[in-house]
Amino acid sequence: MAKVEVKMPEEFLLKLSRLGERTDEIIPKVLEAGGEVVLSKVKSNLQSVIGSGTKYPSRATGELVNALGLSPAKQDRDGNHNIKIGFTEPRKDGESNAKIANIIEYGKSGQPPRPFLKPAKSATRKSCIEAMKSRLEQELGRI
Repeated sequence: MAKVEVKMPEEFLLKLSRLGERTDEIIPKVLEAGGEVVLSKVKSNLQSVIGSGTKYPSRATGELVNALGLSPAKQDRDGNHNIKIGFTEPRKDGESNAKIANIIEYGKSGQPPRPFLKPAKSATRKSCIEAMKSRLEQELGRI
């Protein structure tokens, strides 16, 4: 039976061990870099659809756009790290921001849908991945 022994460069092994110690610090930074790219696109899409194509003058206050934000990166019970883009609650008038966003995205009886989330997701996929790659390389360069 054949036997193979592969020796890795010592510097590479040291970087891997330091990376293992710092993954909990690096992963949230990488996810936040990607989340910022998507968040900016969602905000611009939301601003462009609010008040457009309505029969009556817009009553937009800007509260929905201001409530849009990025959650901190968290680890779920399966060990996956997640970051979410969503709305803070509640509004001043007592309504739910998530409900209003859902109505804008999917429409309702008498109100056509004006999607802003789904187009942002598909439009920013590549740029989000690139932003996360560059941030990861930047963090790995510091090790």
